[in-house]
Amino acid sequence: MLTAVSIYEELGVTPVINARGHNTVLGGSTPSAGVKAAMERAERYYVDMAQLLERSGQIIAELLGAEAAAVTPGAAAALALGTAACITGDDLERMARLPDTTGLKREVVIQAAHHYAYERATTIVGTTLVEAGDPAGTTAAQLEAALGPATACVLYPAHLEGKPGTLALAEVIAIAHRRGVPVLVDAAGQVYPLAKMTGYTRQGADLVCFGAKYIGAPNSSGILCGRADLVGPALRQGFIGFETTAERKAFGRPLKLDRQEIIAVVVALQEWMAMDHAARLAELEARLGTIARALAGLPGVSLELLRRDGAAPRLLRVAIDPATARRSAAAVIAELWRGRPAIAVGAEREALLLNAATLWEGDEAVVAGRLRALLEA
Repeated sequence: MLTAVSIYEELGVTPVINARGHNTVLGGSTPSAGVKAAMERAERYYVDMAQLLERSGQIIAELLGAEAAAVTPGAAAALALGTAACITGDDLERMARLPDTTGLKREVVIQAAHHYAYERATTIVGTTLVEAGDPAGTTAAQLEAALGPATACVLYPAHLEGKPGTLALAEVIAIAHRRGVPVLVDAAGQVYPLAKMTGYTRQGADLVCFGAKYIGAPNSSGILCGRADLVGPALRQGFIGFETTAERKAFGRPLKLDRQEIIAVVVALQEWMAMDHAARLAELEARLGTIARALAGLPGVSLELLRRDGAAPRLLRVAIDPATARRSAAAVIAELWRGRPAIAVGAEREALLLNAATLWEGDEAVVAGRLRALLEA
């Protein structure tokens, strides 16, 4: 009988205890029992996918306080589809031209200090990134000057709000809207507190992208929500629009979803909005506390519980002084990864960052034991 370990080992793949968080490269998420049950029930019948996307979008939009919403295959796909909608609107012939954006609105404006890895998702539909400001910062006047007749949208990575030298989202929205330019918010992991998650559209963001893996849906799922006149064209340019309404002229056929994934996002979001998050955070702290107690007093090791917003609201920072500890942080991380099962942790300078959100019950004891053995050996 295959076990959780052997099912991977028979494939020649190393099983991993994930103390790093909802990383795509580690598989992203573990859906709850309720989500898994809903996915299994969804398998019994096939369905009109256009109808399923429409109805699921209505439910999600209501939960998030948005005009409209759509399930996407991840937050990056939501960024691509959202950008495409800002370029073409509901014009089918413009959709058919992508990624050729000659003569169309083809610029995505981003603040100079807001560059980040996933911005590329907005350029695969034929756009060019345009910087507002410079490395020293972006002023309101500089942002306004960057907006022109070729601007499709302003991209705002929500996890970078508050970064020195950048304008707040509310100010960006006000400036962009004075010029008739939509604002596309990448809020991939900004799912907690709930008021923050639902606050982007209330502030006036035109489109908002979430990674549904952070709320307990599959790794390969996401949400695009916001203005109905933009979410609609985004759907037309997705896989179902290609098959049913866009005369096979849309670009999004590769962005296909399973019916089970769509159901999973709806159920996961329903659970997330109804969840006792105080209890969830208390459980995370308790698991991290198990690890902290095992490491307390070890030479060269100092511990700090970090409380944050977003997808990683509780982290244990294990700082390792290379002058007095038995091993460096890099050596500990490498040894953890060489184990069977491997253990994945985050890294921050001479420190480990432990995230309990993706630990299974009992994993915290394994992590604690392995860490103590490495740091006291």
